[in-house]
Amino acid sequence: MTTATTYQHIVLDEAGTAWVEGANTKVVEIVMDVKAYGWSPEEIHLQHPHLSLGQIHSALAYYWDNVEDIERDIARRSAEVEAIRAELGPSDIRQKISQKRNR
Repeated sequence: MTTATTYQHIVLDEAGTAWVEGANTKVVEIVMDVKAYGWSPEEIHLQHPHLSLGQIHSALAYYWDNVEDIERDIARRSAEVEAIRAELGPSDIRQKISQKRNR
């Protein structure tokens, strides 16, 4: 079950996670495209043609009005990834690539 928000195209799931309605895309995923790649809404649309510009702009508006919550979510996700990396230890393939670069 989802809950409507005052942002057109944005709904919250039971856990309070913001989603683009009908697109199976989280707001945080769109935000990470901007942060990681510097993509404009138009570039996001080119990369994710299933999202309309209206959906993308609604997601970004939701982000700017809820920056602290979404940044906390990003930090939590990053910490989980780092914990998994630490648990798994060094990657054999990463070591091989690093050795090739140092030749």
